[in-house]
Amino acid sequence: MFQVFSGVWALLLGIVLIMLGNGMHFTLIGLRGGVEGFSALELSIVTSGYFVGFLSGARYTPVLIRRVGHVRVFAALGSFMSAGLIAFPLLAEPWFWTILRIVIGFCMSGIYVAAESWLNNAASNENRGKVLSAYMIAQTLGIIGAQGLLSLGDAASSVLFIGASILVSISFGPILLSATPVPAAEVSRPMSLRELFTSSPLGTVGIFLLGAVYATQSGMGAVFGSELGLGAGQIAFFVAMLFAGALVLQYPIGWLSDRIDRRQLIFGASVLGAGFCGLGFMTGGSFWFLMLSAFFAGGVTTPLYALFLAYTNDTLAPEDMAAASGGLVFTFGLGAIFGPMATGAAMQQLGPMAFWLALGVTFVAIALYALYRMTQRAAVPASETESYIGVLPTASAVAVEAAAAWSVENAEAEAEAASAEVEAAKDEARA
Repeated sequence: MFQVFSGVWALLLGIVLIMLGNGMHFTLIGLRGGVEGFSALELSIVTSGYFVGFLSGARYTPVLIRRVGHVRVFAALGSFMSAGLIAFPLLAEPWFWTILRIVIGFCMSGIYVAAESWLNNAASNENRGKVLSAYMIAQTLGIIGAQGLLSLGDAASSVLFIGASILVSISFGPILLSATPVPAAEVSRPMSLRELFTSSPLGTVGIFLLGAVYATQSGMGAVFGSELGLGAGQIAFFVAMLFAGALVLQYPIGWLSDRIDRRQLIFGASVLGAGFCGLGFMTGGSFWFLMLSAFFAGGVTTPLYALFLAYTNDTLAPEDMAAASGGLVFTFGLGAIFGPMATGAAMQQLGPMAFWLALGVTFVAIALYALYRMTQRAAVPASETESYIGVLPTASAVAVEAAAAWSVENAEAEAEAASAEVEAAKDEARA
C-alpha cells in the first residue's frame, strides 16, 4: 500500500488543501449571502454560475494544456482562483458574485483536469483503482473538513474568504514541486446527447436529474440553513452531513452494484433519498432530524453518480466508453446549472422548506424512470457488468474516463481468471 501512494501523496495532499478552500467558499456563499440580504433566487443564480464555468473549463482546459503545458495552466488557474476567492467581499452584488463563481468554476474544472492527468499518469494498471479511490476520498475529506474551518471566523467579515484563498494558494506548492512531465491531456470528444440517450436512456436522464440534486445540495444547502435561521456552526454541520453520508454508503452500494441489477439499486437509492427528503420536510426544521436527513439524502447522491456511470458502461462496447463518459459529465453539468435555479425559485415562492421538496421530487423522478426502464430492457447479468468505482460528481472527464478504462481492465482480468479456473478444473477432471 505504501508503494502505491509514495508517488502520489503530494498530489493527494494538494487536493485536500484545494478542497478545503473550495468547500469553504461553497458554504460561505450561502452564509455571507444571507448577511447581505440576497434572496434565495439570487443565490441560486450565483450557485449555478459555478457549474457554467465548470462545464466551460472541462471543454477548454485540455486545449490550453496542449498549448502551454500542465504546469503553466495549473499555476495560472490556481492564481485566478485564489484571486477570485479573495474578491468576494470587495463588492456584495449578485451579478459580481456570479461572475466570480463562473471564473472559479472554470479554474476548478481546469485544476481537476491537470491534477487528474498527473494522477492517471502516475498510476499503473495494477493500482489505478486504489489510486482513484484515494483521490476521491481525499476530495470528500477536504469538503467535510472545510466545514469545520468555518468556525474559525465570522462570515460577515473577510477573514474566511482570505483563509480559503490562502488554502488554495498553498495547495499548489506540494503539487507543483513534485509534479513530473506528463503527456498533454487527452479527453475524448463527448458522445452526443442523442447517441447517449439511445445507448442508455436511464443513464442520460438519471445523471441529468442527479446533477440538479448534487448542485442543489452543495450550493443551496447553506442558503437553506441561512433562511431557516440556523447558526453558522449548525449550517456548516448540515453541509458536512450532506457529504459525510457518501463515505459510509459508498462501499455497501458499490458492493451491491456488482451483484444485483443496477437499475434496482438506482431505484432503491433514489427512494431512500426521497424518503429522507420527506423526513426533512415534515419535521419542520428540527435540528437532529435535519442532520439525519442530510446524511442519507446527501449520502446516496455520490454513489448514484458512480452507479449511473457504471450502468451506462454496461450497455456500451469498450471503445465507446470514453466518449460516453464525456457525454455523461456534460449532461450532469447541464442538470447542475438548472437545478439550483429551480430550487431557488421554489424557495422564493414557498419558503426554505421547498429545498427538501425540490430534492424529493427529483429523487422520485429518478426512481420512477428507473422503474419504467426496468420494463423496457432486460437486465445485464451481474457476471457481465463492469466493475464499480466510486467516482465523485466533482471529478473531470479525465478521472471518469480513467475509471471506465480501469473497470474494463478489471472485468477482463476477472473473466480471464474465471476462464483459467474452469480450464484447470477440466484438466483436473480429465486427470
